[in-house]
Amino acid sequence: MSAVLAPRTGTIDVLPQSVHIGAEIRGVDLSRPLAPEQVAEIRQALLKWKVLFFRDQPLTHLQHVELARQFGEPTVGHPVFGFEPEHPAIYSISRDRKKARYQGEKLVRPWSGWHTDVTAAVNPPFASILRGVTIPPYGGDTQWTNLAAAYQALSEPLRNFVDGLRALHRFAVPQGANATTDFNVRLQRRPLLTEHPLVRVHPETGEKSLLISPTFIQRIVGLSPRESQVLLELLFEHSIRPEFTVRFKWEPGSIAFWDNRSTAHLAPEDIFATEFDRQLYRVTLGGEIPTGPDGRPSVALEGDPINSAE
Repeated sequence: MSAVLAPRTGTIDVLPQSVHIGAEIRGVDLSRPLAPEQVAEIRQALLKWKVLFFRDQPLTHLQHVELARQFGEPTVGHPVFGFEPEHPAIYSISRDRKKARYQGEKLVRPWSGWHTDVTAAVNPPFASILRGVTIPPYGGDTQWTNLAAAYQALSEPLRNFVDGLRALHRFAVPQGANATTDFNVRLQRRPLLTEHPLVRVHPETGEKSLLISPTFIQRIVGLSPRESQVLLELLFEHSIRPEFTVRFKWEPGSIAFWDNRSTAHLAPEDIFATEFDRQLYRVTLGGEIPTGPDGRPSVALEGDPINSAE
């Protein structure tokens, strides 16, 4: 059975992966500078499909950073956990990277692990570009969800209600786990706490999307603790419904490029039940301060904005 491609209107092929989110891009070599029209077409595909997948793109660290620069300004690898010493824009996503952060049993719920990158900062990244290098023979898939589609699928009264709400996002260990000394030292050096709108307006498309990163969000401002908990749990469960999501099976040389302003994603947990190694590398692109439907921007309560890798 042949693949179903979206109508070709330019120099790339776009292969949608699900109804609401995800498309594979073919017809480009990411190891070389892209033509201006290719950059424009890929960006338009990103805005439409939220996350793009590329196959057979074995890039070096330098090529990875140069690719990112064609779409924005790379940030430091990670504002808390650092970066590759010779490549400040590169962040290592290794199989066991979390062992140095926290220990103990964390509380596991259906939405555990789902997150939008670094929403505890006042200016979360615009996008992330993740490159697969060492990939297990099975397992280790990553999932994404479309938070704009999730917002639109809410009832109108609930959309009107959440439009006016704001929430606190903090960088912290998962509930139930204990922070390591190293984690505490790093967090004391770079604390991050921000009040964001619960719904953000996309600066390029004007779409509204939920700004609910379950890993980082703490509570909704102005609601009682129980009200906040119940509403957040409703929104978390709603936003990861299967019809809003796409699942990507990695291969060596695969690349995922997602719009961090309208998606959340889930790193795999199944790899910890195997002995297979898994190594990916990420570059993030600097983002703007989110704005809610009422025009109010996010406010940093602790910590500085994410800065450039330059």
